Amino acid sequence: MRIVTRLPRLPALGGIQVALIGALLALAAVGWAVTGDRMRQMDAGPGTDLGGAGWFVGVWVVMMAAMMFPSIAPMVVMHARIQASERDGGKSARAGATALFVAGYLIAWTAAGLAAFAIFEAARSLDVGWLGWDRGGRYVAAGVLLAAAIYQLTPLKDACLRKCRNPLVFLLTAWRPGRSGAVRMGVEHGAWCVGCCWALMAALFALGVMSIGWMALVAAFIAAEKLLPWRLAANRGIALALIVLAIGVAAAPADVPGLTLPGSPEAAGAMDAMEMPEPATAPPGAAEDRSMDGPAMDAGEMDAEAMP
Repeated sequence: MRIVTRLPRLPALGGIQVALIGALLALAAVGWAVTGDRMRQMDAGPGTDLGGAGWFVGVWVVMMAAMMFPSIAPMVVMHARIQASERDGGKSARAGATALFVAGYLIAWTAAGLAAFAIFEAARSLDVGWLGWDRGGRYVAAGVLLAAAIYQLTPLKDACLRKCRNPLVFLLTAWRPGRSGAVRMGVEHGAWCVGCCWALMAALFALGVMSIGWMALVAAFIAAEKLLPWRLAANRGIALALIVLAIGVAAAPADVPGLTLPGSPEAAGAMDAMEMPEPATAPPGAAEDRSMDGPAMDAGEMDAEAMP
C-alpha cells in the first residue's frame, strides 16, 4: 500500500467530473425504477420471503446502486480527479479505472448481501414457533432496530463513517495503481461502507426489505450521515429515529406508518404476488378432467373404452 504524505494538486472539478456525478445519479434513478418494478406488491413486512438466491442477489445489487450511488458520488469523483492528476503529472492512468472502482464497491456489497441472505434463510429454517409475529416476532424486529440505534453510537461506527466521509484521505492512504488496483480500492471502500451501514441494512430487513418506502428511508439515513456537514447531529438523529421505530414496532406496530404486518391481508397479497404460477400448457377443459377421481383420458382412450 502506498501512503501519500503530501497532498497532490488536484485539477478543478471539470465537465468530466460533473458528467460523472450525473451518471451516478442517473444510474441510481434507474436502480430505483427497476427496484420499484421488481418489488411492486411484494412487501410482506418483517420476515418477507427473499425468494431464491439468484433472484435476491439480482435485486440486491440494483438496490445497492439505487441506495448508495448518491452517497458515494464524492468518493467516485475524487478517484477520477486523482486519476486526472496522475495523467497531468505524466504518470500512467488506466482508462476505465473509476468504473472498476465502482464495480469493486458493488462486489463488497454483493458479498454482504449473500451473507445476509444466508443468515436470514438459516433463521427461517429453524422454524421456531416463538418467532411468529403474534408471539415474539415483533419484539425481535424491535430488538434489531434498537441494536441498530446502539451501533450508531459505537466507536466502530464512527471509525467506518470517517472513512466514508473523507474521500481524499481514504484514497491517498489506500491508493493502488492500475485497473486491478482500482477494483481492490473499490472493494476496500465497500468494506468500510458495509461496516458503516450494516446495522441500517439489518433495520431494513426488520421493517420489510421489499418495501420501497423503508428502503427510501434507510437510503436517506445513509446519505444524511455521509454527506451532511453535521456528522454528529445526523448520526445521533438517526439513532433517535431508530429508537422511536423500535418502540413503535414493539408497542403498537399497527400504528407505525408504512409497516406491513405479517398475517395481514396486505402481507397475504404480497406472498401471493411472489408465487410464480406454472405455465399453462394443458388444453382447455383439462382442468375439469383433472378434477375427477381418476386421471384425465384423451379422446382415443375414451373411444377405446366405449368399444364393446
